[in-house]
Amino acid sequence: MHTPPADSSGGPNDLVVEIIETLETCGLEDDGYQLHDYVDVDALEQLLASSDGDIAVQFTIEGIPLEVSPDGVDVIVEDESECVNE
Repeated sequence: MHTPPADSSGGPNDLVVEIIETLETCGLEDDGYQLHDYVDVDALEQLLASSDGDIAVQFTIEGIPLEVSPDGVDVIVEDESECVNE
């Protein structure tokens, strides 16, 4: 099982955990992909933290479209039959 490294700031690792938990909700095991192959979490965290307005970043990991904003990580769904992050 993939465990993110400890970090004293708590910022990026919280985001990593939230992304991984969201993907697991959709049935994607964390040992089936390498998160850093899809997104630079440190850069994403800096982008979200530096924005003074509404911002959302969208990307897809193993076919699961995600939207990350300062409010959290959501799965982008087109219909109700797809995975929904609760």
